[in-house]
Amino acid sequence: MAVYTDVSPTALQGFLDDYAIGDPVQLTGILQGIENSNFMLETTGGKYVLTVFERRAAREDLPYFLGLMAHLAGNGFPAPAPITANNGAMLGEISGKPAAVVSFLEGDWPRDPSAANAHEAGRALAQLHLTAADFPMTRRNTLGADTWRALYDASAPSADSVEAGLGAEIEQRLSGILVQWPKDLPSGAIHADLFPDNMFLQNGTVSGVIDYYFACTDAFAYDLAITLHAWCFDKNNRWLANHSAGMLAGYQSVRPLNAAEHAALPILLQGAAMRFLLTRLYDWLNPREDALANPKDPLQQRDQLRWHQDHTL
Repeated sequence: MAVYTDVSPTALQGFLDDYAIGDPVQLTGILQGIENSNFMLETTGGKYVLTVFERRAAREDLPYFLGLMAHLAGNGFPAPAPITANNGAMLGEISGKPAAVVSFLEGDWPRDPSAANAHEAGRALAQLHLTAADFPMTRRNTLGADTWRALYDASAPSADSVEAGLGAEIEQRLSGILVQWPKDLPSGAIHADLFPDNMFLQNGTVSGVIDYYFACTDAFAYDLAITLHAWCFDKNNRWLANHSAGMLAGYQSVRPLNAAEHAALPILLQGAAMRFLLTRLYDWLNPREDALANPKDPLQQRDQLRWHQDHTL
């Protein structure tokens, strides 16, 4: 989440005229993240989140994202429910860009996650996978392993400006990952970005899972690897074994992994680090002047990739 688009009071009122959720009271930008413009929206009818879609969110993908959220919320999973406009559409337009309003979820994300929090995140991820099992839509993972070579090529000429030797290291590690990348693992709708700031807790229990704008059809175990990678390093880039054990136990209490998924986890973890290294490297080298949030340091992901290559769970 971030803020790139300035939404004027006039534009907001015109947008809300198409919805039955009241008149605007306050609109506050949400600065976390780097992809879309997100706002806390308070109206005379309640609290909501307004998302203005930017950057990598292609318009043709938006029905998948919103449809998945509606499916999950409609089946009891704590996902934000898209609010339909008076004409029944979940997608509208504001300031010349596609936009959507979703329900506001109570709770707060864990700034310093505990092993117990990681256990709950694992349970929630498995529940998401099972709840979405009958979701009929599919979407190719546009940041999947088959895209990483082209994504790196876009940054390769300038990679060493971040740190000397970074380009050669990425090239070597990327080649090794792609050769070993597993195929034919159990797949379906995945979140693909379940960092701690995308999960809300109340009294230690998951009250919300948000930000589905990387969701796609891919391997469940890869989604688990992304979430392990996101939750199980501390602020000093040290791996937290208790957190990873808790997350794995939580996930498997709902959806046990099969033997192939277990065997694939080490390379899937490397892939998770590579995916975020490449996107953060690109964003670092191509910053947006209109963003109110700074791009994230790609070297953090490089160091975490090194850890995954030198260790196993």
